[in-house]
Amino acid sequence: MKRLFIALWPDKENRRLLHQLNRKLLVPGCKPMNPANFHVTLVFIGSVTEQKAQDITNRLVGVSAKPLKLIFDELSYWRKPRILCLTSSAQVPAAMMDLVNHLSERIEALGVVTDKRPYRPHITLARKAQRALTAIFDPIIWRADAFSLVESVTENSGFYYKVLQTWQF
Repeated sequence: MKRLFIALWPDKENRRLLHQLNRKLLVPGCKPMNPANFHVTLVFIGSVTEQKAQDITNRLVGVSAKPLKLIFDELSYWRKPRILCLTSSAQVPAAMMDLVNHLSERIEALGVVTDKRPYRPHITLARKAQRALTAIFDPIIWRADAFSLVESVTENSGFYYKVLQTWQF
């Protein structure tokens, strides 16, 4: 079984900026994300067989979209999953919603159920957070011109995200 999701993957500069911001936010009890794991989830797929993973990969070929520009300018605390994340004060761009909906439809056509909660782009900075934090920071401007199929891999030492394939818009 593979645990999959579709995501926007940051460039080196945004990964560096996110890591710098994350170091400012370190508080006892919080588990900061490994900088190599920063991403913006587009569609969470969940656990699928090897064959279904291949079917998903094939189904994503030919997806087209316009490049996206996202501005992450708010630090948010989500109580139930206990995460600190970056979110945007702006409305989700229509092009991004179109992409999320199109990707979801392609995956669901394979009989895979995707997350039905309202979509809200975010970048998880830390897990096991106990409370909201405030911080002054420069917004992270994320330009995306590709999306990736990613596997969440769990090992004894923790988890990491492995990009399986990337498609340019």
